[in-house]
Amino acid sequence: MAMKLESVVPFGRSLDEYIQMFALTENDLQKSILGVGDGPASFNAEGTQRGYRIQSIDPLYAFTAAEIKSRFDAVVNNIIQQIKDSPDDWVWTYHRSVEQLRRSRERSTKLFCADYEQGKAEGRYAIAELPNLKYGDSEYDLGLCSHFLFLYSDQLDEQFHLEGICEMLRVCKEVRIFPLLTLSLKPSQHLGAIVQKLETKGHKCNIQTVPYELQRGGNKMLRVTN
Repeated sequence: MAMKLESVVPFGRSLDEYIQMFALTENDLQKSILGVGDGPASFNAEGTQRGYRIQSIDPLYAFTAAEIKSRFDAVVNNIIQQIKDSPDDWVWTYHRSVEQLRRSRERSTKLFCADYEQGKAEGRYAIAELPNLKYGDSEYDLGLCSHFLFLYSDQLDEQFHLEGICEMLRVCKEVRIFPLLTLSLKPSQHLGAIVQKLETKGHKCNIQTVPYELQRGGNKMLRVTN
């Protein structure tokens, strides 16, 4: 089923946020990286400028930069207002204020849009989505999934999560997923069962505390290796 742009909330993160969210070392950044569900993050744009090898996938990439930017502009005020209306739900250590958060999202979206058409022409932005990826076995060293798996646990069931993570593990030698909270700021109800099933399949799982926190309590990442 084709994605409907009006159902999307395109809120992208920066390269530095990815580094903090996924505890990426300089050695990690030298690896081949697959970003799953990157949306309008500037991770690829900024990383490519530094010589990193990043492939971003998202069904959102069926749309043009202008369409994605227009959708961002349509939702950003509402998202910022929701954050202002729930002050106890957020931690202002990385982003110092809601205003700084907005500026950061605007900057990431601007950098993404400026890079997008060239990146699509180079194949760095591709239309794809879990749980079926078009890449070969172990084609990438590291797979990153930001603000999709586990965050949408109330919308996506345990089976989808298991199939999606297993597909990422087929394509990537290591997978990292952040955050492990749902949109309602509760630990994902799927996490325990997913970890158990992955370990049964022979994968090594580790829940790691990371330096980044915006959702209160959302400072943990799942690392899975083959």
